[in-house]
Amino acid sequence: MTHTSWTPGRVNLIGEWIDFNGGWVLPAAIPLGVGISTSPIDGDQDEVRSAQFDGLCTANLNQSACGHWADYVLGGLQAARREGWLQGAASVTLDSSIPPGAGVSSSAAVVVGALKALAPDSVSASDIAQLAKRVENEYIGVPCGIMDQMAVAHSSPGEALALNTRDLQFRRLSIPANWNFVVLHSGVERQLADGRYKERRDACLEAAELLNQTYLCDANDLSSLPARLNGIARHAVDENKRTQSAISAMQSKDAKRFGDLMVQSHASLRDDFHVSHPDVDALVADAVSLGAEGARITGAGFGGCVVALVSGVDVENWSEALLKRHPKARLVCKLSASSEQTP
Repeated sequence: MTHTSWTPGRVNLIGEWIDFNGGWVLPAAIPLGVGISTSPIDGDQDEVRSAQFDGLCTANLNQSACGHWADYVLGGLQAARREGWLQGAASVTLDSSIPPGAGVSSSAAVVVGALKALAPDSVSASDIAQLAKRVENEYIGVPCGIMDQMAVAHSSPGEALALNTRDLQFRRLSIPANWNFVVLHSGVERQLADGRYKERRDACLEAAELLNQTYLCDANDLSSLPARLNGIARHAVDENKRTQSAISAMQSKDAKRFGDLMVQSHASLRDDFHVSHPDVDALVADAVSLGAEGARITGAGFGGCVVALVSGVDVENWSEALLKRHPKARLVCKLSASSEQTP
């Protein structure tokens, strides 16, 4: 029997690098996603195909990750077998409209999508998200938090997910009618498995331990931290406050306030957390100078995408002017209250 699923990517509007620090985040589903079809097959090898890559990937049922694009599917299949959702090997076909390595969570969409296709109806979306996180942590080797998985498991295009990453309580927020979030790839490729993500995460956990805090976002006085950790901790504490303010701004439809918080978030990621890039900084600055209420790097950083809030100017003219200044950048998608998924 064939099972199918469609899972969106996500853009994080604000709340970066704090999902493992006990903070609030505000991701939103984008209208791009991953369609997955799974079928049981005979034999002792899984088979994975993708419309975006040539060839067939075959792997033993307990094969370790090897840096192949199919690892995210294979990890999901192994998790599904451990849960009893799948007996034996499977054939999986993917078709994704999400650009890989852009910071809009193509990896989480693949793992969550594979698990959704196989999970019984009684399994909740939050349980799928937590299992997908374990796949990325333990099988892929990326020590990510829970935001991406929860975002793609729970939200739909046209809404944002105000998520407390500490207890996984959330509420869906409708994007105000005249707001447009525009996601653009900076042209700078990024890669999380190269160790830089782990370095930043370890620094956050070290700062929390030195401050005797279970969650770094709860810290108040950072003066005892060594200089190398002070900026990192300051970002985590302030970003959590910014995110809660941004949630209120979206609820009250205050685009100017929301945009100002995005700009502050980018400056913090650039100056305190050091995960931006000069090309990204220039793209963000020009996005605002051309009329966006705010813009920021999104995702873990080191390149990838920016997201901008545009509500006071014509979004088409704004996008055209911005891309003329940045020919290496490209439009990924636009997100608004009327966004619909594109299977």
